[in-house]
Amino acid sequence: MKIIVTGGAGFLGSHLCDKLIELGNQVICIDNLLTGSIDNIAHLQNSQDFQFVEADAVDSFPEDLDFDELYHLASPASPNKNNPKSYQALPFETMQINSIGTWNLCNEATSRGAKFLFASTSEAYGDPLEHPQKEEYKGNVSTTGPRSVYDESKRFGETVTAAFVRYNKLDARIVRIFNTYGPRMAFDGRVVIEFVTAALQNKPFPVFGDGKQTRSFMFVSDLIDGIIAAMEKGDKGEVYNLGNPTEFTVLELAEIVKRLTGATSEVKFLESLPQDDPLRRCPDIQKARERLGWEPKVELEEGLKKLIVYLQTVKTA
Repeated sequence: MKIIVTGGAGFLGSHLCDKLIELGNQVICIDNLLTGSIDNIAHLQNSQDFQFVEADAVDSFPEDLDFDELYHLASPASPNKNNPKSYQALPFETMQINSIGTWNLCNEATSRGAKFLFASTSEAYGDPLEHPQKEEYKGNVSTTGPRSVYDESKRFGETVTAAFVRYNKLDARIVRIFNTYGPRMAFDGRVVIEFVTAALQNKPFPVFGDGKQTRSFMFVSDLIDGIIAAMEKGDKGEVYNLGNPTEFTVLELAEIVKRLTGATSEVKFLESLPQDDPLRRCPDIQKARERLGWEPKVELEEGLKKLIVYLQTVKTA
């Protein structure tokens, strides 16, 4: 098949391009490189099954481009306000790609009779009052807080996608992605990359609040398998949680990273949690297990070892 991946030069998008090509498809990566990097797809540039198009889905789309499937992954995603590529540093670009961009891409897919997948986020649940979170949970999300430019635009992207399914018969599905880590992830302040980087330099682990807030961490290969399963096996108009249901506190993550790296790092407690930062985040993946035949396979320690080796290689390369 001929497949488009928007945001294909990003962390997740580049791994998706790899896997789709490995499965025998032709892939067109569309990215404006606002947060993505050519380095992530450099190894694909000589492949006859790969094409890179520098474009922004908000205001442009390659003319006369036929395709069978479209995976829409384009969006800033880092919550770190100090990162110049975070959604708090790029608020309007984030809102536009998840709203106008999603609308445009749904139109393009509809006009070609192509399948569509919108990559949403666990942030659609906000600071959840239900635990673990099922797809039916409507969320507890601020419409005006600093994270809302991402959270609410992703929620609206889901609304756009669902409307195209309901009224325009678009064959689309939505995935809500939980915390994912692995090679090529940006040094953007998210907890896994922050802790592993700190450990490799024997620097303190920066911990907001008391460190008892929880997350579920999924290795990138598991996520990519889940995304493709949702496209190929997922029902039209359905939403699927993609995440690892095994829950860890931030302090437990620090201890595991310290042990795996042999670091001397200690925890350094910072100010209270950032505004609207969720205290607990864990997916209910029963729906993905039953309907997609998918569940994560890579345990946290195994995935962290792979990330550590990758970062050591990058550092010494």
